[in-house]
Amino acid sequence: MMRIFQGISASTGIAIGKAYVISKREQHTIPKVKITEDERLPGWNRFEKSIETVINYYKNLVDTENSEQEAVIETYLLMLTDTDFLNQIKKEYNSSEFNVEHIVQKKIDETTSQLRAVGDEYLSERAQDIEEVFEKVLFNMLGYSSVGVESVIPDSIVVAENIMPSEAMLLFRKRIKALVLQEGGVSSHISILARTYGIPSVFGVENPTSSIETGNTIVVDATKSLVIVEPDKSIRTDYQIKQENAEKRIKELAQFISQKAQTKDNVPITIYANIGTIEDAQLAKDEGADGIGLFRTEFMFMEAAEKNTLLDEEEQFKAYKSVLQIMGDKSVTIRTLDAGGDKIINLKGMPGIEEKNPLLGCRAIRFCLQEREIFKTQLKALYRAGIYGNLKILLPMITSPEQIDQTKKIISKVKEELLKEGKSFKDDIPLGVMIETPAAAIISDYLADRCDFFSIGSNDLTQYINAVDRENPDVAHLYDELHPAVLRMIKHSVLSASQSDIPISVCGEMAGREESLKCLVGMGVRVISVSPKLISPIKQILSNFSVKEMHEAAELRLLDKVKK
Repeated sequence: MMRIFQGISASTGIAIGKAYVISKREQHTIPKVKITEDERLPGWNRFEKSIETVINYYKNLVDTENSEQEAVIETYLLMLTDTDFLNQIKKEYNSSEFNVEHIVQKKIDETTSQLRAVGDEYLSERAQDIEEVFEKVLFNMLGYSSVGVESVIPDSIVVAENIMPSEAMLLFRKRIKALVLQEGGVSSHISILARTYGIPSVFGVENPTSSIETGNTIVVDATKSLVIVEPDKSIRTDYQIKQENAEKRIKELAQFISQKAQTKDNVPITIYANIGTIEDAQLAKDEGADGIGLFRTEFMFMEAAEKNTLLDEEEQFKAYKSVLQIMGDKSVTIRTLDAGGDKIINLKGMPGIEEKNPLLGCRAIRFCLQEREIFKTQLKALYRAGIYGNLKILLPMITSPEQIDQTKKIISKVKEELLKEGKSFKDDIPLGVMIETPAAAIISDYLADRCDFFSIGSNDLTQYINAVDRENPDVAHLYDELHPAVLRMIKHSVLSASQSDIPISVCGEMAGREESLKCLVGMGVRVISVSPKLISPIKQILSNFSVKEMHEAAELRLLDKVKK
């Protein structure tokens, strides 16, 4: 009998195949027993040996051709060799009368509880990473077994309540067709890996291991977040056709990689890429990006925070230099630290962890102007890296001209210090601001006189104009980037940039969707920045419409005359 389940899409695509159900993870109890002094040292030696075993396990998983997978494993290895955390365990173990396994579990529970208490999805995912790594250590010490992913049959569709990222790596190497989970978030390591390997994945499916049996025929439509069990003949045939069409579309889009983006009436459009890592820059180049429109540097800070460190000048300099060298003479816009809001950096002194309303708190440029040494360190690295390419610096969350003026004063001091230190740097790097608050959009004509370019952050701009937390499912339906108020703010900003003769781009999600893309181009936007994988599809969309057609679509939206 056919059954249909709804979930959330973690990695898009369509797959048809046989289910392989991984039963519920076995719950093991970690023993708590008193030990003698004679047992203390052997217990610690057993713990260290187990860590070594798990380190070798992860090293054997490394796929050098997959940068995302390598990054995940590197994070795990750093956790296993984190001397601060290990010393905390040892100190408590030496002062305790209980076995080392109990102490390790106790420290894991304390650390992960603290991370989850923040209520941030990113930190919750990091808590899961800690559990994954040290569960393997404990299971190895106690002789327990983990979920048997080794027995999964290649080309099957894996169904489970949850799996660990290292288990996902094994599954993806087995060339499974798709992944269906009860748990998991769209920003989790498993989601990132699934997208990297191109594995269609649907998470958030209710009780899949109870409702699906190994051997069932399944259709996974991760584009619509659907899982169809035992589809009837007509549905299966329909999806086979969709699958064939999807494969054809991939081949069709490949021709656009080497082509310049332009409208049907031959108006050129510049398409940059949004990135968060050095590896993303290479992907952007391979996908035919005209440059980098947004390098989100906070993701580097988040990764460093997992090691309980703050990126220093040299580390940042090397990262920025690498991206610039990858892109050659193409433009690279690097945004200064946008910490806070929904981008939590789990380090003491960083914004957002204890704020009642972090989206309206001490985030982005507000934090940087308050913590000037952190800001100066980043600016030093940026100005030093600037000699290796075509760099632009972008300031986030601007709400007043004074914030730009204060930043320019800090930049002057940074240059003076670099001169005294004898470090080479580029003197004339363009400085731009993000238009992502209503304040910035309304006074964009004033801001234009103080900077070299604008970049519209449509995600936050939409959120603030509509007064909607886009992460809150109860009000997410009110998040409307085509709301006339949002479009009017964008149109005013485009006009302000034009009158001051400075470039303007859009780097938010609305640049990657057909209807909103048409409105942006129709209102005069000629530069956009999107995820690398969207570049070819967008080039195809643009080739189907003239500027006049897109202008007419924008006018209807501005006047709220579109039928809904």
